[in-house]
Amino acid sequence: MTWPFDTAPPVPLPPGRPVVGDEGAGTQPLLWISDGPAPAGLWAELHRAHPRSGLWPLLLSPLSAGDPDFRPWLSGELFPEHVSDLESHDSAALLRTWWEAGSEEDEDGDDDEELAEVLAPYGRTWPGPAPAVTVPAGVADAEARGLAEVLASFKDVRLGLVPARSGAEALAACGWSGPLNHENDTAKIAAVLADWERRFGARLVEVGFDTLHLSVPVPPATVAEALPLAAEHTAFCPDQVHQGAGTLTAYAEQLVNSHQWTFWWD
Repeated sequence: MTWPFDTAPPVPLPPGRPVVGDEGAGTQPLLWISDGPAPAGLWAELHRAHPRSGLWPLLLSPLSAGDPDFRPWLSGELFPEHVSDLESHDSAALLRTWWEAGSEEDEDGDDDEELAEVLAPYGRTWPGPAPAVTVPAGVADAEARGLAEVLASFKDVRLGLVPARSGAEALAACGWSGPLNHENDTAKIAAVLADWERRFGARLVEVGFDTLHLSVPVPPATVAEALPLAAEHTAFCPDQVHQGAGTLTAYAEQLVNSHQWTFWWD
């Protein structure tokens, strides 16, 4: 095992290697990745050790199952030099900007009536952030560990470790560029994730080529509760509705009682 960080591994690790990213990223390792599948239970152990190690665990998945290059993690498709300062971005302002940009008439000339149907009950009017929820102590972390165990049991995932204080910071620090066609500055994506960590207890568990998988400890219980959250998700990742559920209301229905949020960018 090649270990790239100054401190010793927080728990015994399987064989792995450092990842340095593209040529513009320099020579400092961005993360450590296991050579094989993530061992059962190890994500949870590393997550518990995070307060003393400073290393955030991620399950890392490739563009496609069996990909020999395990893109983007082993193919050099990580670009931290393109990432701005996460702390310089305001989540509420970003979501409003993305919502308004996504609510404009598209190149095919979709009319107001069609757009209003897709985005009902809000239409082009940004509804503002969803209300924060109260998360009992320890529940958010327990939910994340449980989800990691489930995902590692059936998906093609490896274990990653990134020096970061949270999942949101880890995403920015490693130079991930999955939403490139929607937003080319990952710090803006990470700023929203950091806000969701605070408001909803969401935790980033898995990252793929262009996908994110988050745990959610206290999901909405009704469609009415889910609608403003669905609006945030649609601003953050328009494909959730426009290439997925079809309408904001249909997507909100998927969020009811769901302890997982999955995002995918075309």
